[in-house]
Amino acid sequence: MAKGTRFINFRRYGRFGSRRYRRFGSHKSVRKIPRGVIHIQTSFHNTIVTVTDGRGQVVSWSSAGTCRFKGPRKRTPFAAQIVAADAIGPVVDQGLQRAKIKLKGTGRGRDAALRTISKSGIGFTSVQDVTPVPHNGCRPPNKKRQ
Repeated sequence: MAKGTRFINFRRYGRFGSRRYRRFGSHKSVRKIPRGVIHIQTSFHNTIVTVTDGRGQVVSWSSAGTCRFKGPRKRTPFAAQIVAADAIGPVVDQGLQRAKIKLKGTGRGRDAALRTISKSGIGFTSVQDVTPVPHNGCRPPNKKRQ
């Protein structure tokens, strides 16, 4: 005969797969990250900020969509400022002091995100522009005949 399972009140703890079911805190230890790389990718429609450690593993990231900006508000410099603050917040708590910054894209949020990072107290080791520039790559389409 099978053993009886103990009754769990799902209203209190949620379902088994849900995040609310975990009653105890995460067992993952918080790493100390003294140096890292901050990638700022700006396009005409969105801004994405990713923070990685020295080995290239992602520690924190944020975008304008995850910060609840919708539609044309995602491309504003204010959205880029909020995104940068949201991505850097948990990393500053882990002890990030110096970072390389890599800017990619030609969006309007580049300078706003850079200003927010400088105000957070993180020192810049270097600032690189890694925007891909074609060296006369693809052939353009033919012009329409009239």
